[in-house]
Order: sequence, then structure tokens, then C-alpha cells
Amino acid sequence: MLLDGRRVVSCLTLAVAADGSDVTTVEGLAQDGELHPLQQAFVHLDGFQCGYCTPGQLCSAVGMLAEHEAGWPSAATADVSPEGRAPELDAEEVRERLSGNLCRCGAYPSIVRAVLETASRGEVRG
Repeated sequence: MLLDGRRVVSCLTLAVAADGSDVTTVEGLAQDGELHPLQQAFVHLDGFQCGYCTPGQLCSAVGMLAEHEAGWPSAATADVSPEGRAPELDAEEVRERLSGNLCRCGAYPSIVRAVLETASRGEVRG
């Protein structure tokens, strides 16, 4: 889930820790009856399979894309020198940034494609 726009592990977050914060779950990503662009990309590119990990993957990906857009580096970022500039977003970056989300079905290649496609279209919104 997203807590004030930042991704957190919902199963390790006490409800009291979210008091007064803006909490967004996968259902909150859609707006005005329209799926979030990343949700649409997951459907289009088969980025989901059993649905076990899909909510966490989607929320984490939305938060991750916001972090990337803000210029935050990851362990896979090759060049961290230019502050505030987003590092190049490639498959390795996406895999590293989403590495905490486990998928039992192995939909990772489709998830990475969905994230990259959404980011390339500039359709990132929290």
C-alpha cells in the first residue's frame, strides 16, 4: 500500500502508524471509474496471473515510479552523481526497485514490461 504516497509493507504496518495519513490501496489507484495506467498495462501485458501478489506489485510499482521520477537512486543505479535527475529506467532498475515483492507465478517479465511501458508513456500518477 501507499502511505502518504510512499510505499510501505502493509502486513508489517500497524494501523496506528497510519493514523492521520493518506492510505492508498490497489482499489484507490483507480480514479473516477478508470483504472490507473499501470493497472491497465498489467491487464494488457499479462502482468498478473493468480492475483496473489498483484495488489502489492501495483502499489509498489506506483510508489517506485514516483521515487524514480523524483530522482531517487536504487542499488542498480549506475550513475548517482546528478542530484534530482531521474536515473535511466530500464529492466534492471525496475527489477531491483521491485525486488521486495514476490510473485508465486513468475509474472516478473510481464510486470517489468508493464512498468516500463507505463513510464515511457509518462502516465505515472500516484
